[in-house]
Amino acid sequence: MKRYVAVGGVCLVAGFALNTCVRGLARYESAPAYALAGGDDRMLARKSLQTFGQNDADEMEEAEAPPMAAPVQSAMGGVGSARGGGGKKVAMREDAPGAPPPPPMAEAPATPGRAWFPETFLFEPLVVTDASGLASVPVKVPDRLTNWRVLALAHSRSGAQAGAVSSFAGTLPTYVDPVLPPFLRAGDVVRVPVQVVNTTGSPVTRPLKVEAQGASVEGGSRTVMVPAAGSVVEYVTVRAAQPGPVTLRASLGGTDSVVRTFDVWPTGRPVVETHGGTLAAPRTLELVGPENAVAGSERVRLLVFPGALGVLRSELSAAFGRGGVAEDAYALQLAGRAPELLTSLGGTADAESLKRMSALAGQRVLRAGRAPDVASAALLAEAALAHPDNPVLARLGERLSGQVASAQRPDGTCQGADGWTLQRLLVATADCARAVRAGTGSDAGRRRASAFGARVAGAFERYVARVQDGYTAAAVLASGGVSGTVRDTLRKQVREAVQKRPDGSAFLPVGPGVVRADGVVPSETEATALAVLALVDDKEAPLADLGTSLLADYRPERGWGDGRANLVGLRAALALFKEPLPSQVSVVLERDGKVVTEGTFDAKALREVLALEGAATGSAGKHTWVVRAEPAVPGLGFSLTLGAYVPWRASETGKGLELAVKGPAEVKVGMPAEVTVQAASPAGMSLTLRQGLPAGVQVDRASLDALVNEGKVTSYEVEDGAVSLTLPPRGAAEPFSARFRVVPTLAGTLQAGASSLTPVERPELVFHVPPATWAVR
Repeated sequence: MKRYVAVGGVCLVAGFALNTCVRGLARYESAPAYALAGGDDRMLARKSLQTFGQNDADEMEEAEAPPMAAPVQSAMGGVGSARGGGGKKVAMREDAPGAPPPPPMAEAPATPGRAWFPETFLFEPLVVTDASGLASVPVKVPDRLTNWRVLALAHSRSGAQAGAVSSFAGTLPTYVDPVLPPFLRAGDVVRVPVQVVNTTGSPVTRPLKVEAQGASVEGGSRTVMVPAAGSVVEYVTVRAAQPGPVTLRASLGGTDSVVRTFDVWPTGRPVVETHGGTLAAPRTLELVGPENAVAGSERVRLLVFPGALGVLRSELSAAFGRGGVAEDAYALQLAGRAPELLTSLGGTADAESLKRMSALAGQRVLRAGRAPDVASAALLAEAALAHPDNPVLARLGERLSGQVASAQRPDGTCQGADGWTLQRLLVATADCARAVRAGTGSDAGRRRASAFGARVAGAFERYVARVQDGYTAAAVLASGGVSGTVRDTLRKQVREAVQKRPDGSAFLPVGPGVVRADGVVPSETEATALAVLALVDDKEAPLADLGTSLLADYRPERGWGDGRANLVGLRAALALFKEPLPSQVSVVLERDGKVVTEGTFDAKALREVLALEGAATGSAGKHTWVVRAEPAVPGLGFSLTLGAYVPWRASETGKGLELAVKGPAEVKVGMPAEVTVQAASPAGMSLTLRQGLPAGVQVDRASLDALVNEGKVTSYEVEDGAVSLTLPPRGAAEPFSARFRVVPTLAGTLQAGASSLTPVERPELVFHVPPATWAVR
């Protein structure tokens, strides 16, 4: 008779959403087991505690197994104990598991402070049972006071499965729980609610003490009376005078003590200086910090991109969140080529994620590909043809490639309309050539590409003498439509157009009147990527210096710009950095010979972008900064940003941009309020409007969804302290105006943070609106 037990797959969650933890069930008879505690981090990271109801897991069907028998060890050292209390041994920030413990207060209480608050806390991918089918999984229970749900899953060697769900409570007879914002800004004065809970059957009277390091607390000492099985809420005033970390401790007599941390952000106008490069050798940079920086606001951030692999993984996670035909084509093409590219670069593909990305991007591309114009067909064809195993997309790619080929004129050019310049026509023809060449997977496609290529080569040869700029020459070369002396002539033109920066990096400038096939002025980043693709086989080309600019201009949130820029940017990065990186690389940042911050890439970290950040106090004026990798690696690109805040000037040059923000006249905790934003810019610009918000102010997403549905906003992104709106291009003399709702959750005098208006393709042109002060009652 086989015995069912509830060990093997183990998932411990803070009273919520077991369905996000693990797939599969568990059955044992001396078999390998799958044990999990802590859940699927990728899924839980997108959910907050408020997302789940406490009874969500109760809706799951009970597995045919007895309750889980594995012992659970708390952080206090006992097996089977339900009391939390890991703070004495492990102290972590709730929003950053693994962070170092907060600094000690002036007077440490006798009661161990609770400071470790993860939502899930254990992951065991493999647990092997003994001969009787039993296994033990010791764990330390976090300091979060909640009902923990335990999910146990396993399988036998023969493939039989079963599982069990159990729960236990982590609580205290009486405890204290301060409700803190994720951040404050310097100068904020906020009333912080502190909840005191009594779970016993008798009323209690205890001294309550709230103190902070990094901020001041008013009214932090008092005596509270809590009724039996009840709770009370007390308020203390917290004043955040200067930027930096704050550690707040609330203690309730000798029964409970809890430690929470948050950051105080600086106020003022941001001043940022950014340099980039590759780490083929130590890089020495001269950075100049502002002389009048707000105290505590100087910070330095070093982003290190692990060659093409890091960029590829970063783009796989971010590409689908961007909207537009070119963006959808980029996401679909990325999903199709990712398995091959990841393997060649030493990475592994998440088949399930890529399948989901392909399906969603494919739906968008199919919708856009029903009746596209030639320009859109050229974008979509290559993306659809990147999925030869998908018959629907493969047929779509064939059809679109054929549509592009049939649009070729007798003179060999493609696209064009009244008012087009020859420069734009040649770039559009290059786009068509690449789309037709992508469809050579069939005999008909090869014949079509051969005929198209012969005619387009003739067109490029006729007009080569009239190519006057490096961008157009690079676009023609990158299309693969030229060879021989024409190719050599254009390569020379691109090389001569490339310019060097003082830091040694190289870039391809965009001349006056130069546009892409869609009529938009390309960015220097996009031009530089095209230069890489044009010169990738040219031994005389400064490819390493071009790669320095390419990687330095990459930003995880936006890539290299819009969809067209990302298409060429990723192709260029993959062409430059083909080789896998070493298993471990150390990265060090120094200022004037002293180490400011350092980090290490291990086998896992090499798959991501390494971000190192630290205080840079004393950076006013000119200083020498050195970035080095040990060992030196040509495939590592870096971006070094020195930032600080300075007092706001009385006025700011608009540079053709205007932004006005009107906050709510009266603000009350828990009551919706309305924010109005108005913007103006030159016609044809896509804009990013970033609205700063005070601490504790939550955005009503329904009001933002309404703006998207109305077509006023392309997309939006909500973060702590701000909401970013992407605005579509508008016509001449067509201003932007919109309203959205917010709900304050904290009372006090709070700084809203600055707002800004930035063209998507010209991030250096930014217009700021100084922050306002909100009085929330």
